[in-house]
Amino acid sequence: MKIRIKGNSVRFRLTKSEVEALCKDGMIEEKTAFKDGVFRYTVKIDADADALRAEFKNQTITLWLPEKHGKDWHQNEQVGFEHTMKLGDGQELYLLLEKDFVCLDNTTEDQSDNYPNPKAIC
Repeated sequence: MKIRIKGNSVRFRLTKSEVEALCKDGMIEEKTAFKDGVFRYTVKIDADADALRAEFKNQTITLWLPEKHGKDWHQNEQVGFEHTMKLGDGQELYLLLEKDFVCLDNTTEDQSDNYPNPKAIC
């Protein structure tokens, strides 16, 4: 799982096996260790949610995916889900959860578990 954070925008990208685990187990989690602590990022399926939502507690970003979207995501062609969450005081947080595609450019990153890129020429 990868995350990209820029301003009030958070994007999560999941490999094939991560999407399958999320749909089967209801959650996935990654962590990054620092000298002063551990940063965690988690995606969980929520039976009560109507749209993506996120929270940040105890050095953990949790993204909640509505069950209606998450239960069979691994079996369909849906690329991802997005939502702009109202934070109050006129602020918003843009959330994006998507399947991770193989890059079209050369990269040293292991992409063996990524989805085939639909823009790739066969």
